[in-house]
Amino acid sequence: AALLIILMAVTAAQAQSRGEKIRIVYSAIGSSQSPLWIAHEAGIFKKHGLDAELLYVAGGSRAAQVILAGEAPVAMFNGGSVISANLAGADLVNVATGMNVLPFLLVVGPGVKQIEELKGKKIAITRFGSATDFALRFAAEKWPVKPEKDFTVLQLNGQPEMIAALKSGAVQGAMLNAEFAILARRDGYRDLVDVATLGLTFPGSGLNTSRTFIRSRRDVMLRVLRAYVDSIHYGITQKKFAVGVHGKYLKSQDIPFLEAVHEMYLGKYIPKIPYPSVESMKRALDDIAERDPRAKSARAEQFIDASLMQELEKEGFIKQLWR
Repeated sequence: AALLIILMAVTAAQAQSRGEKIRIVYSAIGSSQSPLWIAHEAGIFKKHGLDAELLYVAGGSRAAQVILAGEAPVAMFNGGSVISANLAGADLVNVATGMNVLPFLLVVGPGVKQIEELKGKKIAITRFGSATDFALRFAAEKWPVKPEKDFTVLQLNGQPEMIAALKSGAVQGAMLNAEFAILARRDGYRDLVDVATLGLTFPGSGLNTSRTFIRSRRDVMLRVLRAYVDSIHYGITQKKFAVGVHGKYLKSQDIPFLEAVHEMYLGKYIPKIPYPSVESMKRALDDIAERDPRAKSARAEQFIDASLMQELEKEGFIKQLWR
């Protein structure tokens, strides 16, 4: 009996040291997701009492479905997918900003030299409702040619699939993130449009969960958020380590490329203190309202819960990090 009690105590201690098991989804092979990668590789999830398993699910709309299906409670994807899911009856909510810009570039083959030449062509995105879709449609507001009317938009699930289709000639253009755009340039493809320069404030990525999970496991969600904020700080202050993490997930050993990617995202796009942005969520809501009348009566604040970030600030966690 004494031996059994000892074994049970050891097992409980081991379980406690491993931390709370949780699955967390990232939705793109792009450095907007890098705080999650860094948190995993640097042991920051463990530091905050979490035994986190990272899962890759391509595209924001599919990542939202993973939360709704109960397969993972937390995922990183764009705000438009949060809104679309809620309009269909979900209770998803954004708790932290990933980026409030869309760092996508429309990359085209040699047969396209100006916007008008997109007519009759095929342009790739990841999924309808994803960040790449919003980036394309926002940019097209300023073009003389329009999606569906003048050129075909194809869903190809992920960035690697899009660049492969571009190289094979299956599509003549692709809305690539900055990393894949840099790689495409090396193969002779060119940027036709840089969406990040067009003045759009948009929830390109963010840390999202459900209100149900916050109510039932608020302590766990706070730990996830602490790890997320901590990893941003770590990624900025520990550049060499962060560059190595980018290399692992982007499957690259090209140091100049990886350093440029690190500087672009952690030096420019990802905010140090990732409060949810009402302004950027409103822009996504306005976009969706053009196609979905249910969005017209909604408010951007419905899709945001800033109380967790406020709690971290109140307890002094953020100030301690950046002192």
